[in-house]
Amino acid sequence: MQLVFASNNKNKIFEIQSILPDTIQILSLEDIGCHEEIPETANTIEGNAILKANYVTANYGYDCFADDTGLEVEALNGEPGVYSARYAGEQRDSDDNMTKLLDALANESNRKAQFKTVIALNLNGEQFLFTGIAEGQITLAKSGNQGFGYDPIFQPLGFKETFAQLPLEIKNKIGHRGKATQKLIDFLKTEQ
Repeated sequence: MQLVFASNNKNKIFEIQSILPDTIQILSLEDIGCHEEIPETANTIEGNAILKANYVTANYGYDCFADDTGLEVEALNGEPGVYSARYAGEQRDSDDNMTKLLDALANESNRKAQFKTVIALNLNGEQFLFTGIAEGQITLAKSGNQGFGYDPIFQPLGFKETFAQLPLEIKNKIGHRGKATQKLIDFLKTEQ
């Protein structure tokens, strides 16, 4: 089975392909000739995943799935949430985003946070949603050089390390994207 993953983020594509069984091959947006920036104008994580999946299906005719992820920090009323990638501005710079978040939490003792991923799958004319959540907290400083995004400042529940310090196999098991992807895989296995 071939499915388009509505992303050109090589980190995300690698992470998801490493979880999927060999029977499912991922095509990126680049692979299908989609070079435009798909608008992410929804005000929810679910909404953005749906927008991206629908864009590919409507404009390119492929069955596809798209994800959107946000980091939701309790003390910041769920921010940065849907704006996680652009938290510090349109340049979408992870270091700027982490610095802004750490500054916002500088005098805050409640550092509880969760990563939330929603995958929207368009398959055979139907749409399905899969959600994965990883609970944890925001650290006081960056640690580790694995992963991407906010991984160096997110410490998952039950671990002393940040996502950026954990091996990919562990992150995939306990992480938000891994959990949502596992639900997607379980569903696709029933469809094959």
